[in-house]
Amino acid sequence: MSSSPETVPSAEPAAALSRKGPLAGLRVIDAGNMIAGPLAATQMADFGADVIKLELPGSGDSMRHWTPMKEGLSLWWKVIARNKRLITLTLSNPRGQELFRELIREADVLIENYRPGTFERWGLGYDELARINPRLVMVRVSGFGQTGPYARRGGYGTIAEAFSGIPSFTGAPDRPPTLPGFPMADSVASTFAAMAAMFAVYNRDHGNGQGQEIDVSLYEPLFRLVESQVIGFDQLGIVKQRLGNRLAEDSPRNTYQTLDGRWVGISASSQRTFERLAQALGMPELITDPRFVDNASRCEHDTALDEIIAGWFRERDCAAVMALFEEAEVVAGPVLDISDIVRDPHYQARENIVSVPDDDFGQVRMQGVVPRFLDTPGEVRHAGRALGADNREIYQGLLGVSPQEFDALTAQGVI
Repeated sequence: MSSSPETVPSAEPAAALSRKGPLAGLRVIDAGNMIAGPLAATQMADFGADVIKLELPGSGDSMRHWTPMKEGLSLWWKVIARNKRLITLTLSNPRGQELFRELIREADVLIENYRPGTFERWGLGYDELARINPRLVMVRVSGFGQTGPYARRGGYGTIAEAFSGIPSFTGAPDRPPTLPGFPMADSVASTFAAMAAMFAVYNRDHGNGQGQEIDVSLYEPLFRLVESQVIGFDQLGIVKQRLGNRLAEDSPRNTYQTLDGRWVGISASSQRTFERLAQALGMPELITDPRFVDNASRCEHDTALDEIIAGWFRERDCAAVMALFEEAEVVAGPVLDISDIVRDPHYQARENIVSVPDDDFGQVRMQGVVPRFLDTPGEVRHAGRALGADNREIYQGLLGVSPQEFDALTAQGVI
């Protein structure tokens, strides 16, 4: 807890003493679990929103139990729960529901990602909450959305990724459909959720003065990103297939292994970038070769072009390739892993990795705030903290719960 039992702490977060971001003064209630909902709230917290994160007493958010672990503590949690005030609350308990309604009275945004119907079962659906706070924006993240025949299905990111169709055209043609190596569906949905919340806040503050309910599924943001899928099938009957790193729509595009075992990615999909590449390879004849004379021709003869380029890479080490390409203005980049990234001068110059105060380990490094605001930048004020770290500050300082009731609610497992 954040203060001694004898002291009623201020309702203002300690982070208020730090840099003011563009969302300073906005209060967000994070009632989500795991990644998609909580990460949306984290993005808002990074830019100064006062995010109050709810967890179940005793066990906490499921992300507290995700690896990697250090000394029994999840390092993932340190990142996804950064910049938040943390409280515990049992939403299925009637007194817990009363306390939740009190939190909602002064909130701007509520984010939840339970299975559809759960908040309604608790008497906490949007219609009821809007009667308490008509200005509330409620963002609901779920696997398949709040409506439709699959709405009540459970929906983790892996299922949403499969349902989006993306794995069907991701990976090698002779291998199974390939899933991403990180929770892509959750991460993309969280960005759409945060964006949607701010759209609704803008509409509220500059439009009708009312909040609204927002329905974000995990699969739809991914489906929205595959721009040509629907129209290509609709007009030409195209069903996109797995081609490894190559794309059917443009060529060349692949990763190529160098003499010293490194990998370099290139994309030369415009005519100008392809011509630069051909000159840098010392093969200007590729520019006028009928097989490669334009993008459509290159796509048709993609395998032949790919073999020519791969052979060139195999005879040179990565540093020489990148030096040559940089001078020739070829669009290319080495494939980095995290051990490369932490030493990379561009990452360092952009402050993409920052050192953050942490209650358990002193200082930890993690990703900085993205995107960069030049006048009102966000910041990472602290890493994710202990379960219920801000219980006393919120319940006594913000909601006015007496010390006696606070102790009783804690003993009863309500908070």
